[in-house]
Amino acid sequence: MPHRRFDRERSGFRSGNFMPLPFAPTAKKPKDQRYNMNRRDFLTSAARAFVVAGGGSAWAGSVFATETPPRLAMPPIIDTRASGKLAMTAEVGSSSFLGGPAVPTAGYNQSYLGPTVIMQNGPLAAEIGNTLDEPVSVHWHGMKVEGDHDGGPHQPVLPGTIWKPDMQVKQDPSTIWYHSHIHGRTAQQVYSGLAGVIHITDGRDDDRGLPSAYGIDDLTLVLQDRSFDRNGRMVYEPSMMDRMHGFHGNRMLINGQSGAVAAVPNGIVRLRLLNGSNARIYNLFFSDGRPLHLAATDGGYLPQLVALDVLQLAPGERAEILVDFSGASAPVLMSDPNQAYGVLEFALDETLSARITSLPDKIGDPLEELVGLDTQTRKISLDMGMGMMMGGGGFAINGQPFDMDRIDLKVALGSVERWIIRSSMVAHPFHVHGVQFRVLSEDGLPPRAENTGWKDTVFVPGETEILARFEHPANKENPFMFHCHILEHEDAGMMGQFTVS
Repeated sequence: MPHRRFDRERSGFRSGNFMPLPFAPTAKKPKDQRYNMNRRDFLTSAARAFVVAGGGSAWAGSVFATETPPRLAMPPIIDTRASGKLAMTAEVGSSSFLGGPAVPTAGYNQSYLGPTVIMQNGPLAAEIGNTLDEPVSVHWHGMKVEGDHDGGPHQPVLPGTIWKPDMQVKQDPSTIWYHSHIHGRTAQQVYSGLAGVIHITDGRDDDRGLPSAYGIDDLTLVLQDRSFDRNGRMVYEPSMMDRMHGFHGNRMLINGQSGAVAAVPNGIVRLRLLNGSNARIYNLFFSDGRPLHLAATDGGYLPQLVALDVLQLAPGERAEILVDFSGASAPVLMSDPNQAYGVLEFALDETLSARITSLPDKIGDPLEELVGLDTQTRKISLDMGMGMMMGGGGFAINGQPFDMDRIDLKVALGSVERWIIRSSMVAHPFHVHGVQFRVLSEDGLPPRAENTGWKDTVFVPGETEILARFEHPANKENPFMFHCHILEHEDAGMMGQFTVS
């Protein structure tokens, strides 16, 4: 299992495009030097280094300063496998994240974020309600459904109404997610909490030798950076620079919790990672240098594990990794080896059963290749014009800002197309609705390990080439979207739409 080390040139890091979190260990380290700090060191350095947005002094109320941090909780579960039904309601919430005053938030069936939804292949009757005073939606990000059921900006759930899509789930086991997708309000609504995770399962993970005990050796982790003021209130007040580069926060939340510690058994643990941030790109590694064994990408399992030193995760992307936590201590999950900061601390809990004690040799079937099946090549340019520098527009795809009434592409049902996506000015994560694709190349090089499986979102630092198969119809009334997944860019016009027929 080859290891991949951090490659700054291919990571997409550019001057001004990444702001390290203020509670990061601030000293830069050589690439190959590992961070090995114990729990007390981590908590102490985090509390000492935290500086609130817009301020210049540490906030004494930081949960990181406590000696007994809370245990990380998993989202509640809605298991649809027996009933074939799913009921969720977008609702107003009130949440306190850092022990400060409560702030208005939103969630599905709860105050912030939503439940983990368990699905299997077959019919699924969903009912999505809305008790907010503005339209919301539920876009099934990564689900292969027809355009009528996609949950994009053409399927708003108006206040006081219920959306009832009768869907057919038909895809490989994978970790996908859902979030509101109202044009012009996606960034604000997702930031406020309208997002959650979906597990699509076939019930065969035990046969694969994969951890599958929810919250014990199978952890769902929603990674979000959020901004807090000096009083500990979560705020969303994007400046012109935030709109240009995407909104970056000054605190990490995992599953909506700050400073929590993830308890793990003394064995193999599966981490289902979702980058639910508006704009931040994570380059994840462990403080003690242990490998991250990549098991699945956006669309499902790889044939076998790939051991990585660093895992890159752009907004909207998911990855499943296996981590061997056997030993005397547990590490801290960090991000950005060149300017490291803590993401999540782990702690061994000997009362938890270590069901899996060895890594599986094989996970999934060989991946189908699409090379040679493509029927058309398209060029997609993710554009940032000079108008945005002056506080105006300028976000577009192929020179055109998003228009709800314009169909940008018409794709043949059942076809395979080659798309060449190019980012201008800054790197962009690129998402296509209703399909999965394979990455052919990144800046002329073979794809990174994170991009060798089935994908629906890909980070584009320069030029990326993909092959996509279009298996689900979408008409002009309910087309599919393709867009940058920096949510501020998407809202500002870096989005297009296409039909499949």
